[in-house]
Amino acid sequence: MPSLGRIERLRRPQPQPLARGRPLRLAGAGLRILTALLLAYALGFVWYLLTLPGPAPAGTRTDGVAVLTGGPGRLARGVAVLEAGAARRMLVSGVNRTVTREGLAAGAGVPGPLLACCIELGFEAHDTRSNAREVAHWAARHRLRSIRLVTADYHLPRAMGEVRAALPPGLVLVGDGVADARPLAHLAAEYAKLLASRARLLLRPRGAEA
Repeated sequence: MPSLGRIERLRRPQPQPLARGRPLRLAGAGLRILTALLLAYALGFVWYLLTLPGPAPAGTRTDGVAVLTGGPGRLARGVAVLEAGAARRMLVSGVNRTVTREGLAAGAGVPGPLLACCIELGFEAHDTRSNAREVAHWAARHRLRSIRLVTADYHLPRAMGEVRAALPPGLVLVGDGVADARPLAHLAAEYAKLLASRARLLLRPRGAEA
């Protein structure tokens, strides 16, 4: 017969061996998730590069045109829109505070009469989000119902999202992308900003930026 001590040892719960495969399975699952995320990011970036927006369709007419400063060709595009009669007034958003109306007319070749009658300079914006607020306030002051937004092609997707979120419902926003070749690293940084902007705007109600 087994001894009393042996019986007691048999009755005690025996420690279970650690599941040696669990850490490996968790590590494998984490690696697969990380790989999927990186692949989705890379594919999204390629799609972003392939679908950079171009100029607004020929014949587009809006109440106003808003030009976001920061790159070549933007102001010239806005002036051309005014001269063609495709908009009645223009806002240049994000102008450096040291720039005067006379200096803008001389340095950018903006006709003086056009600058006097139809162009407003905005000095409050310092990034895309504050550009959006400046454009929204300008549109409200002039009771505009449609706006053409001019900026670089690589910047236009993010700018459209920010400005549209700041504008009231029903106001028509048309994108007008100006070709602006930038290094791949710059475009990758802009794509990351675009994703962050879209994620943030999903959590904000429309018009919250105004």
